[in-house]
Amino acid sequence: MIKANITVDKDYTFSAIDPRVYGGFAEHLGRHIYTGIYEPGHPMADEQGWRTDVIDLVKALQMPIIRYPGGNFVSGYNWEDGVGPKADRPRRLEMAWGVTETNEVGTNEFMDWAKKVGTEPMMAVNLGTRGPANAQNLVEYCNHPGGSKYSDLRKSHGYADPHNVKVWCLGNEMDGPWQMGAKTAYEYGRIANESAKLMKWTDSRIETILCGSSARSMPSFGKWEWESLHECYDNVDYVSLHTYYANREKDFGSFFAEPDNMSDFIAETAALCDAVKAAKKSKKTINLSFDEWNVWYHSGDWNQNGERWDDVRPQLEDIYDMADVLVVGGMLLSMLEHADRLKIGCIAQIVNVIAPIMTVPGGGAWRQSTYWPLMHASVYGRGTALRAVVDAPLYDAKSRERVPTIKQQAVLSEDGSELTLFVINREPSGEQCELTLDLRSFGKLSPLSHTVIANPDMNAVNSLENPNNVAPSDVTLGQPDGGKLNVTLAGRSWNVIRFKLG
Repeated sequence: MIKANITVDKDYTFSAIDPRVYGGFAEHLGRHIYTGIYEPGHPMADEQGWRTDVIDLVKALQMPIIRYPGGNFVSGYNWEDGVGPKADRPRRLEMAWGVTETNEVGTNEFMDWAKKVGTEPMMAVNLGTRGPANAQNLVEYCNHPGGSKYSDLRKSHGYADPHNVKVWCLGNEMDGPWQMGAKTAYEYGRIANESAKLMKWTDSRIETILCGSSARSMPSFGKWEWESLHECYDNVDYVSLHTYYANREKDFGSFFAEPDNMSDFIAETAALCDAVKAAKKSKKTINLSFDEWNVWYHSGDWNQNGERWDDVRPQLEDIYDMADVLVVGGMLLSMLEHADRLKIGCIAQIVNVIAPIMTVPGGGAWRQSTYWPLMHASVYGRGTALRAVVDAPLYDAKSRERVPTIKQQAVLSEDGSELTLFVINREPSGEQCELTLDLRSFGKLSPLSHTVIANPDMNAVNSLENPNNVAPSDVTLGQPDGGKLNVTLAGRSWNVIRFKLG
């Protein structure tokens, strides 16, 4: 058994947590939209065709924001195809994922679904095959109250009130050669600037997100941010980051360390933004949006089942296991470690496609293993992030040296009445941890709960038939003695430890 200590002081606050870090991403990809969230004729479908069983599962995640409609998809998307009478909407060859897009679901339908799941939309505009005028038209369609071509078009489609979309992505992964309309950093910075300018002239209340590097491993990382930001600094509010991690070699030590590499990626991107700020002698600070992140590797093949140009075919349907719980949980904690600059996060994606929720066409839905840390963080991780002092053993991995066996984040609730500690025991061999908590500065503490996700089989997964194989359970949390408490952490486990204050 390893031993570790965590000391948390109530005065060591460093940032309010923006709830939008617990957001999601819905793209027209695989079975996310069709037979995922939308399936007319399903026994659980509502009058609009939305699966109510999926709505319930998404609502429980309490996602404050969801990005739409892509992703690679958006770089070839004509938003006009997805509005108006469904019978008049064209069928299009969708180049990003090799299917035929029926356009049954579009902008207005997504706005309806967003309301049903209790979230705010985060829209992306096409800066791959289209440009500033098309982006401005979409903002006008969504946000202008009326009396203009596109706002009146929205009204004619049955939506009298504007959607008032606040956050807008200026394209997607424009540094990637896989992207339709990929650009150099200079080209992208120019078109992003002109698009954001027109979009903000249409609605001055909106915020815009510049595409940063598609991954830290991109050869252009750093240079891309530096060059593109120089062209559009005054008209953008966030820079995006994307990353996915894999464990193809079943090297758990390296896999569990990946969230620390994510933390470095965040710090480096913030530094790049600040370098441009200094170079431009600006008083404006650019914040960050990690609007694609997840574990992604199980499925391997992008084109699972079906033929090219099918209307719908399964793609990227990763089935997540116990090891993924620790990495997804660790990625959430890495974002909270940078709560002062990271204001938006979108797990990619929500349903069926590298997702915490899976469905069967015409059948049931279930929670994957990774659903649980996302839900716990979203529900209990709101308020103020606290700095903690951690003394824990270290281990070396291929992906990173001197990795702490304990990864944690402490959060003081918004009303100051509760303290939550998210703690991951990621000691690779699976040893338990005797953890000493020093919480003396908080005064009187009453234990609320200790929730654990642990399964000795790192390959354990959930399924429709066995939906709780990897699921949370509660263990007894002792009474602090003088503000100190000893807690036993299961080997390779995700832990949520909560106290009532006062």
